[in-house]
Amino acid sequence: MDFSFSEEQKLILDLVDEVSKKEFAPIADEIAQKGEFPKQNVEKLAGLDLFGVTIPKEYGGLGMSYLTWALIAERISKACATTGLVFGANLLCTYPLLNFGSEDQKKKYLPPLAKGKSMGAFALTEPEAGSDAGNVQTTAQRKEDGYLLNGNKIFITNGEIADIYIVIANLNKKRGARGLAAFIVEKGTEGFSFGQHFKKMGLEALPNVELIFTDCMVPKDNLLGGEKQGFKIAMKTFAAGRIGVGIGALGIAEAAFEKAKDYSKQRIQFGRPISSFQAVQHTLANMATQIEAARFLLYKAAWLLDKGEPFEKFASMGKLHASESAMEITTKAVQIFGGYGYTKDYPVERYMREAKLFEIIEGTSEIQRGIIANLILKGKG
Repeated sequence: MDFSFSEEQKLILDLVDEVSKKEFAPIADEIAQKGEFPKQNVEKLAGLDLFGVTIPKEYGGLGMSYLTWALIAERISKACATTGLVFGANLLCTYPLLNFGSEDQKKKYLPPLAKGKSMGAFALTEPEAGSDAGNVQTTAQRKEDGYLLNGNKIFITNGEIADIYIVIANLNKKRGARGLAAFIVEKGTEGFSFGQHFKKMGLEALPNVELIFTDCMVPKDNLLGGEKQGFKIAMKTFAAGRIGVGIGALGIAEAAFEKAKDYSKQRIQFGRPISSFQAVQHTLANMATQIEAARFLLYKAAWLLDKGEPFEKFASMGKLHASESAMEITTKAVQIFGGYGYTKDYPVERYMREAKLFEIIEGTSEIQRGIIANLILKGKG
């Protein structure tokens, strides 16, 4: 594996580092406490053309690798997990467009997504369809001029703030997963509205919204990849998305580790810093090891994706290890801070609440273990 970077990549990463540390991190607590969408952060990313990192230059993007995208997302997520997830959710829209869209669809939708003039989202999850992705109840009825959508989606990241949605619907429930199709639905389409904004234990500023389709007519040109491609599109998109979710968890874990490490050097007990006690040292050593292991699993997944080789196993491994490590590391960070860790005077309690989401989204830890087991038993990846 080659993780060396070109001068262009180094310049971009240095710039993202600077922006993340100076502009995103200082307001992360305020964003969470107010529960306000980080509009200024998103505008900054758009101004730097970072939403177009993986989009080819002919469609207005930077034409860079998914590994570069992962490195950028890691830095953003470390500074502000909410902004990192908004950034990641946009990829869930651009990835299927790039890999399954027609040339006309790419020319229409990718340039505004690349420049941050439009935001994207991906919509599969429903009350009866999450881990059971093939049980989508939202229907698509074929009409002369297009497709009529009816149903609800829940927990959709970037819901309402996004302009372009990739929506998975069922053309034929009798066919189960094989009856699914993917559609490009624009905000403002008649019959497409927004419902509940879900209140969460963490990431309060991240939009997770209900989408409602009531006789929503989607033009036939907005069918993505063919009528029988919906499940395939969803699975491929989720596989790539797991790299992004893992990277988000990694960023939180890094932030919590650094706060805990620095605090352990400052906190005096029994006449010396608690960092001098073996129990704390071993905790920090475990944290650092978990972070490095997660990082290399996720980097390898992105590297394989760039090479066009099977990456799904490493994406699931990286997502599983990073999310569970983030939960453990943030919990240990709170423990190192002691009573202060349980207060809102320090960000580690927020990191712990934020980390839990990553064990659930893009497939729970249980689903990831099932995917990994299936792939290794079949000798794939």
